[in-house]
Amino acid sequence: MQGRDARQHAEAALANPIARDHILKPWAEMYEQPFVGVTSDGRVVPGLYALEPNGAPTEAMIAATLDVLGQLSAEQRASASFPVDAREWRRWNNTEMYIFRQGLRLDDIAVPLREAILAVVRESLSAGGYAKTRDVMRLNQFLGELVGNTKVLNEWSYNFSLFGTPSASEPWGWQMMGHHLALNCLVIGAQMVLSPLFMGAEPCYCDAGPNKGTRLFGDEEYRALALMRALSDAQRREAILYHATMGGDLPPGRRQLPDQLQLAGAFQDNRIIPYEGVAAAGFSAGQRRHLLHLAAAYVDPMPAGPMKARMDEIERHLDETRFCWIGGTKEEDTFYYRIQSPVVLIEFDQHSGVFLANPEPAKFHVHTVVRTPNGNDYGADLLRLHYEQAHKGGQIGR
Repeated sequence: MQGRDARQHAEAALANPIARDHILKPWAEMYEQPFVGVTSDGRVVPGLYALEPNGAPTEAMIAATLDVLGQLSAEQRASASFPVDAREWRRWNNTEMYIFRQGLRLDDIAVPLREAILAVVRESLSAGGYAKTRDVMRLNQFLGELVGNTKVLNEWSYNFSLFGTPSASEPWGWQMMGHHLALNCLVIGAQMVLSPLFMGAEPCYCDAGPNKGTRLFGDEEYRALALMRALSDAQRREAILYHATMGGDLPPGRRQLPDQLQLAGAFQDNRIIPYEGVAAAGFSAGQRRHLLHLAAAYVDPMPAGPMKARMDEIERHLDETRFCWIGGTKEEDTFYYRIQSPVVLIEFDQHSGVFLANPEPAKFHVHTVVRTPNGNDYGADLLRLHYEQAHKGGQIGR
């Protein structure tokens, strides 16, 4: 990888049999499938989502996005803009492979335009969510410095796309994706969906340079351990599927390329993921608080109004929620966990190395993903409802 730029690295990936046949070919096949959504049994549960304002900062988002559009050349606008129901939403991925060259590449554009794009992201997220996004990007730069190639891995190796036209009433949205980051934001009026949401880092901590002290995913790790410690012995036995994240009692095939233990990553829009683990219906009030506190760490990137609406939605379905775990439960152990209900799927996985030298899972390499199951990733179910109500049955194109 050293010496290559992002495009040369992508060409090498296309020529590599492992990447080509075991990652890119399956991705292409899944991309061609009509969008259904993540489900637990292959059947979409109806009636889960409704068109209702949730406090999205739409006005500020529109103003920031219009600033971006005002700076684009005709060629850039053509590269960055897609219909709101475009299939291209689903091409997000969290690898460093610059295979899908849609949108505007942040390290290829002028600084004022890059700053304007960051303003769209900032106006769409909570302060903490924006800071976390920027920390993911900065840690990607740090990784590039560690491995000696900041042409491929850097703070700006991300693509930004617009879907639809910014509007106070009609649906529109944006996407930013790249290594260890994928944000998908759909807006309809004063309602927004931020899903799928992927954040990761390798390493999770910067110990040198201008970003020294940057650290990510502490809440996601320690709140999960606190929940496990709050469970009874019987509940822990039910929650723990396997005691090893590699080898041991982990069944063959459970760990796979490229997502290791994670199930709902890139191109897994239609994956069937059965419920596993302990049922939250049997949790005490204290255990339920621990579970909601953990879920909040993943909803925190949303602005205050949408975050509250999302947490209320998660809490309404708490009795239908399962929590499962793979790995150890000591602070030094590596682990995977999943929170799953009809309206949310959250995964945390401590990965082995992709660039750094850890052949076994390590605490310094983390992947997280948040999905909205049963058809509302990318706000698709809300978009369907909008078309049915406002446009009398128009079809979405995904």
